[in-house]
Amino acid sequence: MILKLINKDTLIIDEFKFKCCIGKNGLKTSKIEGDKSTPKGKFELGTLYWRKDRINKIETSLNKKIIKKNMRWCNDINHSNYNKEITNRRIKSEKLFRKDNKYDCFILIKYNYNRPIKNKGSAIFLHLTKDYKKTAGCIAVNKKDFFIIAKILTKKSRIII
Repeated sequence: MILKLINKDTLIIDEFKFKCCIGKNGLKTSKIEGDKSTPKGKFELGTLYWRKDRINKIETSLNKKIIKKNMRWCNDINHSNYNKEITNRRIKSEKLFRKDNKYDCFILIKYNYNRPIKNKGSAIFLHLTKDYKKTAGCIAVNKKDFFIIAKILTKKSRIII
């Protein structure tokens, strides 16, 4: 199953089309940390993270993990856990348990993930949006569409950006 970004505001999977938004600075093949661009390429999808206090149930065959208050994503280019989930607040990182709804549920896009290269970019997710404003590099869809996408995807699914 392939999820494909066909332009800066449309994702497709099978016969389904979904409105989306991408990074503020568009698509890049040579992404760097903090450049607000979405990386181009074909990537595996990882775990679906979700807030149990805000969402009752998500139907998916992807691996799932409940987001806890201490969870973060490391974006410190000099740390050994760069572009990985962490719980240490003292390390430069992004909170996953947020006040807004963007990360109520998200799917990891395995960009620069397996063997992360320093400064090549981190925390690239398929997450939620209410207003389709440009992201810091992720792809975002509305909640209803996210649930449809999550239901269709399998552990072998890929995303082409």
